[in-house]
Amino acid sequence: MSSAQIIDPYDITASSNNLGRRRRIQKLVSLLAILSAAFAVALLALVLGTVLFKGLSQIDTAFFTKPAALFGEKGGIADALIGSALIVGMAMIMAVPIAILVAIYIAEYAGPKAASFFRVMLDVLNGVPAIIVGIFIYGLLVVGKGQSAIYGAMALAILMIPMVARATQEILELVPRHLREASLALGVPRWRTVYSIVLPTAIGGILTGVVIAVARVAGETAPLLFTSSITQNQISFNVDEALPTLPVRIFTLSESPSPDDQAAAWAAALVLIAFVLAMNIMAKVIANRKRKSLEGG
Repeated sequence: MSSAQIIDPYDITASSNNLGRRRRIQKLVSLLAILSAAFAVALLALVLGTVLFKGLSQIDTAFFTKPAALFGEKGGIADALIGSALIVGMAMIMAVPIAILVAIYIAEYAGPKAASFFRVMLDVLNGVPAIIVGIFIYGLLVVGKGQSAIYGAMALAILMIPMVARATQEILELVPRHLREASLALGVPRWRTVYSIVLPTAIGGILTGVVIAVARVAGETAPLLFTSSITQNQISFNVDEALPTLPVRIFTLSESPSPDDQAAAWAAALVLIAFVLAMNIMAKVIANRKRKSLEGG
């Protein structure tokens, strides 16, 4: 048999007698993809619809202005909202500078082997279960000292650092190399180049990563159970003591045998979901505006 008669089975340019079969497979794959996407959307709609149906009727002005009530009275989540805002805010203050500096080192200063090592370490840290972080902070700081909002913020900061660092590092590496080279060619120090050229160019992506990380840790319950869950039913701004938080309040109310408490748990869950959705929408808006500005739109 001559070489001209040999047909390469992997040659996609060769004519095929199975064109009909290929079209059927293509239609089947497309149908499966559409059904999978529809299932994901339906699942999200089911979750949101259930929380909305069970929690919306409990939401009123008093729900946002009153703290948790005692002795069966109808209370609110004002204390939990303030506690969550303080703890998440402190966590962001702790985590964001460290994460950005780590990302700058990986993207701008580290060699290939060091950068690969730190990326793997960040991925491993990002995969550590939140409850393990809570136990770590509990054993290291809480035991013998008592719970504190600061310790809760430390636990959430540990969860935020790898998320923000990896997102920032990926964005920094997308900054065109010629911008750095032009700045360095003019005699500008590397640190000044990073501060004045690289970071401003990547600020949109960095903010997006921070917003997504905040939305992620705002719903964490396990670390706060170990660090800031034994609280009083009153509004407090003292971060040296344990403060109530929205995720822990949802957990506590959902475990109550009282139907009113369970209904309040659904309402608090609705507030938390609304916050997470708002943060994700904000991240998308920031990313789209930054992309348009880079495209000159």
